[in-house]
Amino acid sequence: MFSGLSAFPLTPVNASGIDKKAFLRLLARLTAAKVDSLGVLGSTGSYAYLTRAQRQQVATLAVEHADGIPVIVSIGAISTDEVLRLAEDAQQAGVSALLLPAVSYQKLTDDEVFGLFHEVAQHVSVPICVYDNPGTTHTQFSDALYARIAALPHIASIKIPGVPDQMSEALQRVNTLREQLPSQISIGVSGDASAGNGLMAGCDLWYSVCGGLFPNTALALTRAAQAGDFVTVAAQSRRLEPLWTLFRQHGGSIRVMAAAAAILGLADENNLPRPMRALSSEDQREVQHVIESLALS
Repeated sequence: MFSGLSAFPLTPVNASGIDKKAFLRLLARLTAAKVDSLGVLGSTGSYAYLTRAQRQQVATLAVEHADGIPVIVSIGAISTDEVLRLAEDAQQAGVSALLLPAVSYQKLTDDEVFGLFHEVAQHVSVPICVYDNPGTTHTQFSDALYARIAALPHIASIKIPGVPDQMSEALQRVNTLREQLPSQISIGVSGDASAGNGLMAGCDLWYSVCGGLFPNTALALTRAAQAGDFVTVAAQSRRLEPLWTLFRQHGGSIRVMAAAAAILGLADENNLPRPMRALSSEDQREVQHVIESLALS
């Protein structure tokens, strides 16, 4: 489960709430491509904007339609009490693992972050992935904090926010972190633009936004890395630079992925939870050009 490609789909919404049909269309693309795991309700899955009931609905749908692929579900929330309720809901839905970000409004201390993971680890029976995304959670993890948390029961993977652009520095980053972690803890790279470097530097898997809508494209890069074909990995990553550029232009991946899903006829144009809005018509045309010129699938 914690190797290869973990594909993170959107959670499309409409005026009635969760757009179930659109969500299932996205899942069908991922199961048909046979991704290694489904990362449901991640940041691109809009977990922070959804109610507890909506999140339970999405987790249940994902498990029911996963076609045997492991489902990892985010349980991030501001309060520990809510995190524990979400963890129980996800486990009742039958998920394979939990994705836990340390979401904060007031900046958390290292002891408070550790306390969150310690308490959750005592209350669950499935593996936990530590979700490090400081851009959305406002929590910074040190390697020492990673190591403390990794010693807890049920901790199975760490989703790091990216690696340096220089390959030598990426190798050093991953090796330094791995030296401090138990051998059974997998390291997954996120931040799609650095996925190629992360995989070549020894990360076990790619927690992928791109893979949540274009699984075949993401799998080609991932499988090349698993085969040790780093020439192809580097070439594929360079080829996808126009997509990474779009992510940077629009403050992250979610609006670009939402536009792409609509362009492909998989979701309505306005499929993001308010107050987020769809990209302008001009920006959507640019997204369509990138999809077509790169033959994303």
